[in-house]
Amino acid sequence: MSQNKSHTINHCLIVEGGGFKTGFTSGLLDAFIVSEFDPFTSCLGISGGAVALSYYLAHQYRDSLHSILTLAKDENFLNYRRTFGKEGYMDIDMLKVVAQDKVPFDINKAFSDMSEKDVRFVLTHRESGDACYMSPNRENWLDLVTASCTLPFVTKGRYVIEGEEYFDGGWSDAIPAQWAYERGARRITILRTWPKDVLSTQSWADYFGSIYFKSIPGLQKAFEHSYEKYNASIEFINNPPDDLIIDQLCPIKLLKSGTYSYSKKTIMSDYRYGLDVGMKYVATFNKMTT
Repeated sequence: MSQNKSHTINHCLIVEGGGFKTGFTSGLLDAFIVSEFDPFTSCLGISGGAVALSYYLAHQYRDSLHSILTLAKDENFLNYRRTFGKEGYMDIDMLKVVAQDKVPFDINKAFSDMSEKDVRFVLTHRESGDACYMSPNRENWLDLVTASCTLPFVTKGRYVIEGEEYFDGGWSDAIPAQWAYERGARRITILRTWPKDVLSTQSWADYFGSIYFKSIPGLQKAFEHSYEKYNASIEFINNPPDDLIIDQLCPIKLLKSGTYSYSKKTIMSDYRYGLDVGMKYVATFNKMTT
């Protein structure tokens, strides 16, 4: 892997979330694993992208895919009868169960790679509504990943770490390219789950959240302006500063799986698509940097 590192200085990998669309992301990262492709000096994972990034850092080929398929077939993971209950219709705590028992995440292997990388997971602080870019340790790695995936109105909506409440990082900084640039990144590779030029509009969750959380001003603001921040990120990505190179690996059209809608067939189709896109990127990158 070290043969690629010398070609790139301050190269950041950003892995966007996307629920079950991260089957595509898993394919991209498996292409990197089999190609021993790792030019990155920093990594940022958001929501479902934090799960996929974790397995990549541990060099666990196909385990990100296996974790998605395991959740997809588990009848207890999604249960619409829990929609208005305390847990929400998606049992987010199952992520930790899968990573610990069903598709074990090799935290020691992942952690050994962090001596060469600045690894962060993006969370949203539930009171302030601010993005938190948190570096994991052996004790809190899975908690940070689970918190980054905790969706308001879909899961229990909050995850407590050291007395502070967090939820999905996608609400505060879904594609933190500008944050990475301001911290010194001069090449950024972004793994997307949406087509390149798709902009966001205010979703029902954004609108409902901006009303429901009016007693928490910071959180209300996060919901009210989430889609605007996303679109500002796309604007930055499409018009980067002159000293920044951005590579986007994204589907040409909408993936077959949705954030919450999926089947084994759609997940596998998206995965194979990602594997193909990832292999082509690795070949192009190596040709350009040798």
